[in-house]
Amino acid sequence: MMALAAQRSDWTMPALEPVLGRRITILGSTGSIGVSTLSVIEHARALHGADALPVEALTAGSNVDVLIAQALAVRPKIAVIADEGKLALLEQGLNGSGIQTAAGRAAVIEAASRPSEVVMVAIMGAAAIEPALAAIARGATVALANKECVVAAGSVFRDAIHKSGAAVIPVDSEHNAVFQVLGGGDAGDVERVTLTASGGPFREWPLERMRVATPQQAVAHPNWSMGAKISVDSATLMNKGLELIEAHFLFALPPEKLAVIVHPQSVVHCLVSYEDGSTLAHLSAPDMRTPIAHAIGWPRRISSPSRRLDLAEIAQLTFQAPDHDRFRCLGIAVDCMRAGGLAPTVLNAANEIAVECFLGGQIGFLDIARIVEETLDVAQRSNARDDDALEGILAADAMARATARQACQQGH
Repeated sequence: MMALAAQRSDWTMPALEPVLGRRITILGSTGSIGVSTLSVIEHARALHGADALPVEALTAGSNVDVLIAQALAVRPKIAVIADEGKLALLEQGLNGSGIQTAAGRAAVIEAASRPSEVVMVAIMGAAAIEPALAAIARGATVALANKECVVAAGSVFRDAIHKSGAAVIPVDSEHNAVFQVLGGGDAGDVERVTLTASGGPFREWPLERMRVATPQQAVAHPNWSMGAKISVDSATLMNKGLELIEAHFLFALPPEKLAVIVHPQSVVHCLVSYEDGSTLAHLSAPDMRTPIAHAIGWPRRISSPSRRLDLAEIAQLTFQAPDHDRFRCLGIAVDCMRAGGLAPTVLNAANEIAVECFLGGQIGFLDIARIVEETLDVAQRSNARDDDALEGILAADAMARATARQACQQGH
């Protein structure tokens, strides 16, 4: 099976000028990845002029004030707010700017369909599925910073990419690292791909202390600046489990060729071991602007304002096996990867709801794994037929969300 994150076979290395002339759409511009993407664009414009990396569209969920400020700064053709109740504020804020405005779910999907060469998919969660598919359908280069849509709808993405010939460049630091080590090519001669995990803020906490962990403690990631949901996923190690499933689809790797190792410094992002005994690693400072710049510039390299790696300053790199007893979410995700079918869809949906309820104070930190397991059990007992069409995936997603929310409301 061809890997999803594969290079087009017909490209030749473009000059830097055409690369800097590519139009970019940013789906989810007000989140941490979107903000970092705009930082890379502003850096390119400072070096190469105001016309570098023109922006076709910006979209946001509900943060209308930040979206207005971003739009006035980078001058997209259109700014879209998913929350239809914020349209009047968006129109008022951009009045006289010449920037088009729109609102609603359909408008976000339409923004992904507009004629830009690169689409940064930075919308959080399964909400990214339909906009990402719209960008893929027209053959755009998709910089994929959302792992959940591949986890929830991997087969649909696989078929859409093969049909359109779109190029998908993963932006997650680990998957981008694997893509670079593989050269975007076939992973057939790979013996094992190992993704690294920081271990999160609770890496050395005992279970008793994790049981009473607060949302504030869970989102305090030691190395990365991320949104609340992905920070909690890092604290439970669910993030790494989702990344294993994503790598399984992106690089057409069987579960037995995928592994995780804890690396607290977050400097080594992947280890790719080959059949001849060689292991190649990808290193960079923990700064998301590095993989973002790679994805935007691919197959060229463009300058990034990211931090540079100084190994002498870091001095020591350490590694250890993950603790599956304290971080049950990782094992649950691995089981779902092996099970296949709709199990990853249910896993992702249940986790999104459980994390939301934890952040809202409805459940405890260790209850996240329990809620996910209970939801998977309900899905299995329902004997629902696996359906890899988008409609079946969305139905399983909705069922899992409702089940998980009910389990959260029942409390501890």
